Amino acid sequence: MQIRIQHLEKHYGRYAALRGVDLDIRSGELIALLGPSGSGKTTLLRAIAGLETVDGGRIRFGDRDATTLSVQERRVGFVFQHYALFRHMRVLDNVAFGLDCRPRRDRPARAEIERRALDLLTRVQLADLRDRLPDQLSGGQRQRVALARAMAIDPTVLLLDEPFGALDAKVRVELRRWLREIHDATGYTTVFVTHDQDEALELADRVVVMNAGRIEQIGTPDEIYTQPATPFVFDFVGRSNRLRGRIDQGRFRPDGQTRSWALPEPLADGPAQLFVRPHDLRLDARDDGLDAVVHQVRRRADRHVLSVQVAGQDTPFDLDLPVHADAEVPAPGARLQVGATRYRVFATA
Repeated sequence: MQIRIQHLEKHYGRYAALRGVDLDIRSGELIALLGPSGSGKTTLLRAIAGLETVDGGRIRFGDRDATTLSVQERRVGFVFQHYALFRHMRVLDNVAFGLDCRPRRDRPARAEIERRALDLLTRVQLADLRDRLPDQLSGGQRQRVALARAMAIDPTVLLLDEPFGALDAKVRVELRRWLREIHDATGYTTVFVTHDQDEALELADRVVVMNAGRIEQIGTPDEIYTQPATPFVFDFVGRSNRLRGRIDQGRFRPDGQTRSWALPEPLADGPAQLFVRPHDLRLDARDDGLDAVVHQVRRRADRHVLSVQVAGQDTPFDLDLPVHADAEVPAPGARLQVGATRYRVFATA
């Protein structure tokens, strides 16, 4: 099922939750809506589901205008963060619930409903637990039941709202790999909301980065991480550092520095910001190195993280050094020069 969202608007009083959102979701695609709290990602998901009425724009499912259709008419499968399972029902009955609630003329025979529910529990590797109650399951198992229940109605699209947000870190990693396998096996058009960058970058075919009710960028995980289109995307996705300065004759000169760096792409002269990842910085004594002082050294499993203060900048920034047994790590207070292998410059107003 292809989904086309056109100029979508949603307001809560004076607050604009969605501001003219346009998005095409391909049939069979796994899309992540990524953004901070209040960015509009959950509102957009609920609008697709029919759980929120919109104030403007259109939502199309294939060739059908779904904007005013009810949740039942859209036939979406929705998975909530906190499972929303019926505590008094055994696992098998929870999965079968959507089929049991169909009008009599559309409802399969009871034996067929149980067969389909059991098939789905087998797919999510919980068939042996079909007679348990939800309270007798772990959080990860409950979320698998919730996904099986969403798939039981043979949905046109599968929607997941922070599906792993209530789980601990280890279980989250296991379940997101499992969700990708389920998606590849079923081929459902799937949209999930998350504020977890790793989750979005690992799972999705494409990532939609949202901010303040608008879409900042749409792209593959590689495009979002390596080619961020705006300062917000660079700052929000992954670890980043920011240098204030100016563009002058095709070069960026950080405030407080005599040296300058070439622009990756042409920009007009004026105030600007340079963004760079910690792993794209280097220590060297080349002519373009920036004068800096080591503020703090932190050890991580696979690297040393140097917090360095660059002359003329307000805040320190991070530089990653690979761990080598024979390498000397600069101590706090050491003076050094910092260069970069890759960075991005954005003009500022």
